[in-house]
Amino acid sequence: MHYRQLGRTGLKVSEISLGTMAFGRWIDEAASATVLSQALDAGINLIDTADVYGRGMDNGNVQQTGESEEILGRLLKGRRDDIVLATKFHGRVGAGVNDEGQSRYHLYRALENSLRRLQTDHIDLYQVHRFDPGTPLEETLRGLDDLVKQGKVRYIGCSNYAAWQLAKSHGLSALHGLHRFESVQPEYSLISRSIERELLPFAESEQVGVIVYSPLGRGILTGKYREGEVPPRDSRLAAGEKRLQALLESNPAYALVEAIRPLAERRGWTLGQYALAWVLSQGAVTSAILGASKAQHVADAVQVAGQRLPAEELAEIDAAASAVGLRF
Repeated sequence: MHYRQLGRTGLKVSEISLGTMAFGRWIDEAASATVLSQALDAGINLIDTADVYGRGMDNGNVQQTGESEEILGRLLKGRRDDIVLATKFHGRVGAGVNDEGQSRYHLYRALENSLRRLQTDHIDLYQVHRFDPGTPLEETLRGLDDLVKQGKVRYIGCSNYAAWQLAKSHGLSALHGLHRFESVQPEYSLISRSIERELLPFAESEQVGVIVYSPLGRGILTGKYREGEVPPRDSRLAAGEKRLQALLESNPAYALVEAIRPLAERRGWTLGQYALAWVLSQGAVTSAILGASKAQHVADAVQVAGQRLPAEELAEIDAAASAVGLRF
């Protein structure tokens, strides 16, 4: 495994990280344990979760959130010090009017609940899950700063932020002498490249770590889905994941998969490995989150750790993407 520095900090994280949205949602604890063990044995040290991850994401039951954190808390016993543990807060986790968002009230409760579920006394990277227009940024940033000073949080980051939102947050942190967001977690893949316009250049300029999710395009870039065919029974598409359906409907994804297939075969890689290597070849990216639901997914992914596609090949990929009508 190769490791990269998280932005301007001294923290080193694996360039492939493990996302655990599947834990307790699509796979049970036994399967989760197998995936986690495979990741840790491969040298992956960044484990990402969120307080909303669980069956409630699919069935709308807010009481069934936090299952991913609970499973991780049990599985990490004896191995907590081997990892950089990241979690997120913002989404609705209860029926109360204040059981969501980024108010100081909810922030403190969310952290304490995550610490309890994860069976730890601190979070290494605590991230706001998305921008909250209903709470002043100063309130959230001061609350996070307090938690860092209390030793309950080591670093803070944000997820799904636009460049201007991150820039405004940094400006307020500098103005008030607060800890700043040291990382951002956006979606990024060969079929989702909008962050290249502003967010990636800003992050690179300001030394912000970039931890990307869905580097395989929610599974599209593995080639498992084919236009006009019934999706595999155990896949996200078969389960009716709306964001995946929307991505397929608004994107020339099927055509792009066929365009890069010969490029992957030329290297002797699977489509998924090739798509992951493309993400890891982008200079501003710190780590790519692998949302694995099987140990084999991890075993396949780590084979391209440390691989970098040359500039000529990256240009070839861009040309293929443009030819099928992908906008980026």
